[in-house]
Amino acid sequence: MKILFLTDNFPPESNAPATRTYEHCTKWVSLGYDVTVITCFPNFPKGKIHSGYKNKLYSLEDMNGIKVIRVWTFITSNSGFIKRILDYISYGISSFIFSLFIKTDLIIATSPQFFTAVSASALSFFKNKKWIMEVRDLWPNSIVAVGSISSKSLTFKVLKFIEKRLYQSAKKLVVVTDSFKDYLISDHNIDAKKIGVFKNGINLDTVENYFSNNTIKLKHDLGLDNKIIISYIGTHGLAHALNFILKATQRVENPNIHFLFIGDGAQKNKLVKYSKTLKKKNFMFLDSVPKNQILDYVYISDYSLVNLKRSEEFLNVIPSKIFENIALYKPILLGVEGEAKQLIDYYNVGVSFEPENSDSFINAIDNIQKIDFHKFKKNCNKMVQDFDRDLIAEKMINFII
Repeated sequence: MKILFLTDNFPPESNAPATRTYEHCTKWVSLGYDVTVITCFPNFPKGKIHSGYKNKLYSLEDMNGIKVIRVWTFITSNSGFIKRILDYISYGISSFIFSLFIKTDLIIATSPQFFTAVSASALSFFKNKKWIMEVRDLWPNSIVAVGSISSKSLTFKVLKFIEKRLYQSAKKLVVVTDSFKDYLISDHNIDAKKIGVFKNGINLDTVENYFSNNTIKLKHDLGLDNKIIISYIGTHGLAHALNFILKATQRVENPNIHFLFIGDGAQKNKLVKYSKTLKKKNFMFLDSVPKNQILDYVYISDYSLVNLKRSEEFLNVIPSKIFENIALYKPILLGVEGEAKQLIDYYNVGVSFEPENSDSFINAIDNIQKIDFHKFKKNCNKMVQDFDRDLIAEKMINFII
């Protein structure tokens, strides 16, 4: 069977959509499927083309048996609503045009931005092939949650109309949390049998084969010897409320605790500027690191910070960075409520705090240092086995087919 997969994020980009799609497609290729991915030239998170690539009309490469077609898009930094929409729309148009010339039996498109799905829906009509929508984020609700648009605006109403039509036209819907499934059933009257829940996970081969002699040197080079490191690795965006975390660091009394912020995003420059006004310098900002170096920074960390701003929309999400940290036995300091908190509590692999509540945050830092590491490690092993990405990918393709 020939599968055409549309995604605007793909390696060498290292964000969650890119990693999930790549690892799923790699597994499907190993199962005998012929997989073609249509994506853009890598530019996340800074909106700058990665070294070795050029934003041209078209290119073709092979990545572990996956045919990867990259198409021209309007490249912009991850800031400014209008510019990002132009970026998304340009990918939708380019992916549609080039996909018309590709033979396929099935079309899959992944969000969070759903102009990818608009392209897939149109292709489904012109090619007379079924299409599957993977829902990784509840657009446009999540845009409202971070304050980019108003729920009363015409833009929001138009996007909600498109959202509903996409859910209805897709043959099946793949979602990443149980809450997403509940939302589709209750708010859009989608048949439950049409929806499959396939959560994020971890590639066990990546973790089991991980070994680095550089971690001791890395910690030393950063000047963090003998420090208790709480790391945040990921996008510095509107949704992540890192300004709250920075402000709260000033209340941490233990001088050995140091916060490490690694990544880029729409709020990065503002955060760095704000940090310069703070008295305590118990934090450090680093730029994004290549995918093959991320585990080194996870390894030198004592605890992993996973944080989102307070919003009902984020009760539905499970940040994917949780899984790779658990695989390397890093307790989660979780500032997310809802399904993510339920997951952490069920496996007992971290300590939660109320989002944007500094008292709760400080208490959580104290409590996470009291974790029984022997029990914690057993819990991590159980969770990692339950969220083996290879098994998830196999179950997902079986549901789709």
